[in-house]
Amino acid sequence: MISILSLPLPELSKKLRDGSLPPEHVFYAYVGKALQIATETNCITEYLQESETQLQKAKMTGKLGLLYGVPVSIKDSINCQGHDSTLGFIKNLNKPAAEDSVVVQVLRRQGAIPFVKTNVPQSLISYDCKNLIFGQTFNPLLYTRSPGGSSGGEGALVGGGGSILGFGTDVGGSLRFPAAFCGICALKPTGNRLSKKGIIPGVLGQKAVVTAVGPMAKDVESLALGMRALLCEDMFHLDSTVPPLPFNEEVYSSTQPLRIGYYETDFFTMPSPAMRRAVRETKQLLEDAGHTLVPFELTDVDYVVFNFCVRGMFADGATSFLKMFKGELEKSSVGLFFWLAKSPHWLKSVLSWIAKPFVPRFSDIIRSMRANTVDEVWSLHHEIEEFCHQFIAQWKKLNLDVMLCPMLGPALGIGYPGKLSVAVSYTMLYNALDFPAGVVPVTMVTDKDEEELKGYQGYFRDWWDRTLAKAFRGSVGLPVAVQCVALPWQEELCLRFMKEVETLILKKNRLV
Repeated sequence: MISILSLPLPELSKKLRDGSLPPEHVFYAYVGKALQIATETNCITEYLQESETQLQKAKMTGKLGLLYGVPVSIKDSINCQGHDSTLGFIKNLNKPAAEDSVVVQVLRRQGAIPFVKTNVPQSLISYDCKNLIFGQTFNPLLYTRSPGGSSGGEGALVGGGGSILGFGTDVGGSLRFPAAFCGICALKPTGNRLSKKGIIPGVLGQKAVVTAVGPMAKDVESLALGMRALLCEDMFHLDSTVPPLPFNEEVYSSTQPLRIGYYETDFFTMPSPAMRRAVRETKQLLEDAGHTLVPFELTDVDYVVFNFCVRGMFADGATSFLKMFKGELEKSSVGLFFWLAKSPHWLKSVLSWIAKPFVPRFSDIIRSMRANTVDEVWSLHHEIEEFCHQFIAQWKKLNLDVMLCPMLGPALGIGYPGKLSVAVSYTMLYNALDFPAGVVPVTMVTDKDEEELKGYQGYFRDWWDRTLAKAFRGSVGLPVAVQCVALPWQEELCLRFMKEVETLILKKNRLV
């Protein structure tokens, strides 16, 4: 049993396919472990009973897909036939999905066995993980910490070892936060690389900030296997709006030295000492391994956060967002947004004007949440396109292959993400740009980091900066990750870069 759970996914799937491990042994080993982690962290919303029938069927057919016999976990918002996708809303209970989402259909065809659905924050527009139906999910590494969100149940389950491969979604960091907070890996692909058919987004029809669906696992090789399994004829056939780009093995397995851009801060959210050190040490390891590292100058992140991300998500004055909460009780996880969304336009204007000299960021958020006319939304979309082209031009000018970026961490205390919506700046930038971005854990918070945190003031020295300093405290031993980013549709290059980082970190830790 223990040995099954300790096998990495590539080895496990090989043993399942060559018959040296019976699928039911693997299945029940993971069901047992998932139950234990669910008891500890409250990460599972539903057990998919039909997985047992599917297990028997898979054995009979003898068709060996890439994920034959592999138990996989699925985020609540990804449709599984006969089960609710609640998004943490009571009104969505007892409304089972009529059919599987395309991603789940393809996983099944590849022999995988979806066996549980996992918890999310109410509305998905949060990076904590709590709702009134299923309650709060805890971080498996430290129960006083948030597992991140909105794919928080996935983060906790995979991080705790109760699932070997999970799938979630990301509109502002919802795959990357849980991975970073729980010490695992995740990949947010380009928005349309994998099918989103049958996946419920937080805000329907919103096009400014791009949602993506992607894998979460303990290591990069497992993410690659998950992508390989999904990027097949079946998916392209089931959803013809997805570009038929199979997994590019050549790019993934290349050993050519890379030109890597990097930055230590976005000058909006001051990195914790551990975040800064994570980027520095990773940069050094990559340089020592023969790669070229080039500083990248990030500008106007505050404009991106308020004008593209917040304004883009709530361009209708948050009407759609409020509609979801109609008749629901709990609103605390999205407290500020909810309160602002409900304020009439004149009040928003007055508040924004009053707050400007004292709390400029609060003023900017209020201003970003007003209702826009259609032509304003179009010009916003145009502006985002222009920004994307400028960003790519800067990237190409430096002749970069990939980029190394900070990732928010360590895990914040439970309840803090709801108060710190501004801290999504490192992740959400790549939803606005729609670039593939992955997360790899590289270090742990040290006593020295904790000591340095005492001098943390932030760039704005406002309530948010003070709150973030508090949220980072007392984290010695918790994991800290970096983000690995590539240009649109370059998921394989992104994974190859992530693998490089992971390998160098493992090598370093073996030497220590």
